[in-house]
Amino acid sequence: MIKKLSACTSILIGKAASIDGTIMIGRNEDAKAAWPKRFVVHPRGSVGRRFTSKDTGLVLDLPKDSFKYTATPEWTDRYGLFEEAGINEYHVAMSATESAYTNERVLGFDPLVENGLNEEAMVTVVLPFVKSAKEGVKRLGNLIAKYGTGETNGVLFADDDEAWYFESGAGHYWVAQRIPDDAYAVVGNQLAIEEIDFDNQANFLYHPQIREFVADHHLNPAASGFNFRQIFGTQTRSDAIYSTPRVWYGHQMFSPKAAALETPESQALPFIMKPERKLSIFDAQDYLASHYQGTPYDPIGALGTEEEKHRYRPISLAKTQESHVLQMNRPEGNDIHWLAMGVANQSTFVPFFADITEVPAAYKRGKLPAQLNAAYWIFKHASVLVDSHLHDFLPLLRDVQKEQRIKATEMVEKTDQALALLDPSKRAAYLTRQSTNFAIDVLNAYKQLSLDLIVKMTDYSALNFNTDENL
Repeated sequence: MIKKLSACTSILIGKAASIDGTIMIGRNEDAKAAWPKRFVVHPRGSVGRRFTSKDTGLVLDLPKDSFKYTATPEWTDRYGLFEEAGINEYHVAMSATESAYTNERVLGFDPLVENGLNEEAMVTVVLPFVKSAKEGVKRLGNLIAKYGTGETNGVLFADDDEAWYFESGAGHYWVAQRIPDDAYAVVGNQLAIEEIDFDNQANFLYHPQIREFVADHHLNPAASGFNFRQIFGTQTRSDAIYSTPRVWYGHQMFSPKAAALETPESQALPFIMKPERKLSIFDAQDYLASHYQGTPYDPIGALGTEEEKHRYRPISLAKTQESHVLQMNRPEGNDIHWLAMGVANQSTFVPFFADITEVPAAYKRGKLPAQLNAAYWIFKHASVLVDSHLHDFLPLLRDVQKEQRIKATEMVEKTDQALALLDPSKRAAYLTRQSTNFAIDVLNAYKQLSLDLIVKMTDYSALNFNTDENL
């Protein structure tokens, strides 16, 4: 078995914290620099009654009825499905997972389970069977409590009313916190949830025996309270250079006054934050595409020393397979699965409406070796060409990204307006057509960008000379 080394970054935004009342959950799926993803729509009833994990061998009997849902599976299922993110027909969104670690003290009493429920299967066995975000939290929690897990993970849930963040700790224990409507949270490969209010089940859910487990084994280092992060999580030097700087940067982006005294390596950064302005879909996307711009830690910036530029792990990096923002509580119930294939900073977030029934053929393709008729590789092709002469070619990429962002905004607005007047029986077909046409246009724009870059690169050859044009 080959274990996928997933190292992601997540953001969750409540509806009163957003500029338009929408709820957003988003994440970068980071694993390998060349490991293709696909995008699919699973029809209602397409999930079988029995699931067997190719990752762990876990066998699960599933409910009879499965709902339609979007998903971004791996190019191969040899090591598991890794469907990662999607929105189902009841407008429940799920993104899994944000990988983390449990400390050795806790693991000694509840070890990870080798044949348990891991990241690769979570979306597949949860999302097609739930009708609310809270129901998703409970289903995942019950499965982990019963079958165990071989990983420490965070999972994002949302519907048209609320967002939840779920975290597993050790082999069987878990907690989840509702994101307050007027708040946001950013997470970077470290357990994040802090104090659990066991008397407030409107905002906290948890394994029914977690308090007894912690008390029986003397795991709580505090004299009072129940800080899940402190009890189950890690606070290592690796966390300080790999995880906390990404959280710090998110706070600098959205809460600069409140976070003015925070430092990149702090192990006490708050989980729940209030933004100092209303946040848009572009803010969520920009966070996932960021790399410490405006600080000495930007690996492609001009402010820092070489050591500073490579001190911390950036949010957007070459190993990102895909990035997504699942935007809920939109007008006319027209929720969106925004998807950027490849590196978020060099790709474009394409809006796929949740009620679509099909995606362009290029998005369903993707394998190794590279194939230039697959969406993943079309975006990666432009990305590696830009990297070859970054400072010369980056402005050309930014022009394309800006143009596509404007066009996406325009298309989504027109689609929302049309839905208000549309016969409901024609809704799915119309949304599928709108998403498909726009996605194809973006692919064509990136194909043209790659061709333009190749033309420019022809003059960069080492076998070149300033020739006399008159000869």
